[in-house]
Amino acid sequence: MEQPNVTGAYIIAKTLKDLQVSVIFGVVGVPITDIAEQAIDLGIRFIGFRNEQAASYAATAYGYLTGRPGVCLVVGGPGILHAIAGVGNASENNFPLLLLGGSAETHLISRGAFQELDSISLLTPHSKSALRPSSASYVPNTIAEAYRRCWYGRPGVGFVDLPANVIMEPLESIDDIDGTLEVTKPPSGAAQEVQLQKIVGLIQTAKAPLVLIGKGAAYARAEEVIRTLIERTKLPFLPSPMGKGVVPDSHPQNVASARSMALKMADVVLILGARLNWIFHYGAPPKWNPKVRFLQVDISPEEIGRNAANAGEAILGDVRIVVAQLIRQFAGWQYKSTSSDFMAKITESKARNEAAAARAASNPSAPLTYSQAFELIRTTLHSISPPQAGGIVYIAEGSNTMDFARSVFPVEFPRLRLDAGSYATMGVGLGYAIAAHEAYNSVHPQASSGPYGRKKIIAIEGDSAFGFSAMEIETMARLSMDVLIIVINNSGIYFSGSRSADDWSYRRDKSAKGEAGLRSHALSWEVKYDQLAEAVGGMGFFVRTPEELHRAVIAGFHAKVPVVVNVIIKSSEVEKPVGSP
Repeated sequence: MEQPNVTGAYIIAKTLKDLQVSVIFGVVGVPITDIAEQAIDLGIRFIGFRNEQAASYAATAYGYLTGRPGVCLVVGGPGILHAIAGVGNASENNFPLLLLGGSAETHLISRGAFQELDSISLLTPHSKSALRPSSASYVPNTIAEAYRRCWYGRPGVGFVDLPANVIMEPLESIDDIDGTLEVTKPPSGAAQEVQLQKIVGLIQTAKAPLVLIGKGAAYARAEEVIRTLIERTKLPFLPSPMGKGVVPDSHPQNVASARSMALKMADVVLILGARLNWIFHYGAPPKWNPKVRFLQVDISPEEIGRNAANAGEAILGDVRIVVAQLIRQFAGWQYKSTSSDFMAKITESKARNEAAAARAASNPSAPLTYSQAFELIRTTLHSISPPQAGGIVYIAEGSNTMDFARSVFPVEFPRLRLDAGSYATMGVGLGYAIAAHEAYNSVHPQASSGPYGRKKIIAIEGDSAFGFSAMEIETMARLSMDVLIIVINNSGIYFSGSRSADDWSYRRDKSAKGEAGLRSHALSWEVKYDQLAEAVGGMGFFVRTPEELHRAVIAGFHAKVPVVVNVIIKSSEVEKPVGSP
């Protein structure tokens, strides 16, 4: 039987299928539309976004949540430029991302071709590989190589430029194309015995030992061995914002609510899948003890010895394998926390900060504060789905919103919390929510719902952060994704600066006259973001009072469509989380 017409687009789609890709995030257009259509015909799910930026963010989060590269497909020129946002985000967070971008026909380069851009030169400095197949016959190996490079070692970005003539190239027979190279799961590295003994010795002689747990540990699926390590050694631990849940937040050795005290007193710190970047103040005083010694466990040689760390007191290897080795080395040893001055001061600081947080959240009234709104949301959600059920994935973005969410919403399992991450990227929220819905609730083989069943995806957004990608609500509605979006609306970036609608109007009128009026951080007063959800077939709630917020969260949790709960809070002041660094 004669084969149907086969083009490069089919080969691209088939290569992705051979690599076990089950979903592609992107925005179609010339010349890539047929790639998406061929992929759909082969059983790959295509999630079409409203903007390449959000699509690229979704693909990066999907790579983190599933442990395999997320795939983003965009047009050339502007499409690539928009998707660079995801490239930077993936690179800085060490998430595996395969970016496929269309481009002009090779024979038209330098002639002013449609959306012409030298993508290879542009992306080479920002990716682990930037490749271009010269013809359709080279597509399988080129894509497989980019896929392998972005996944192996320190995860990052693999880019493949796909010229229009390669995409449209007709092939006489599919038999002329080489099969896709198999890309197996990345190999894992272990530690040398002598270095393990050195690390264990330093921890055992420490007066104030601390374990830092980062999102790299969650990505490595190291939760089982790290929980065992913490249980057996009784070492106190501090999770990064996305390292939460590797060990349950409710664990008594969690010192997150006394973070500042822990950093100032710790003398030996074991770092598991975290980095001494801005999130942990570079390991430097005055936030840290000037005499602290950092013991890194990292898969990336480039990270060893960075900032305040000492390369001679580090282990290069896979955190899941190395921690299992450490457990054997400790051989029954436990940290004597009950007689530790360090733990006594940590316990005192935790009690003080938790009491202050409870006072800040008490007696809610309109307009709500951050603390009051978040406490109401937390208690309402936990009454429906307690943390021990593992049924909620939290996405949080927006400066104040993200800071409060970090401490208010506990998680008991890993990979159930996403935020702006190491790059502090605003605008990731709705793309991340779509990725989480696909990763946890999809019927495709890469979905990772685990033993706790379907997850409710909840995106808690500052009003400024929400504005970056608000139209992706339509994407959610179109694909029947029942995401609950809670917009914390203070009418500004950080804060509005106005105390009332009349005050805001007065400032706006002054600005219109060319006078000093609205400040740079002001947004429009009490925008009806809830109506955006209604416009695309979802549900919206405009909330001012505690009672309205309680009812809206319950209704939004149980809804089968995307929901926006628009929460009006105090807008004229910046509120800082209690106990924050």
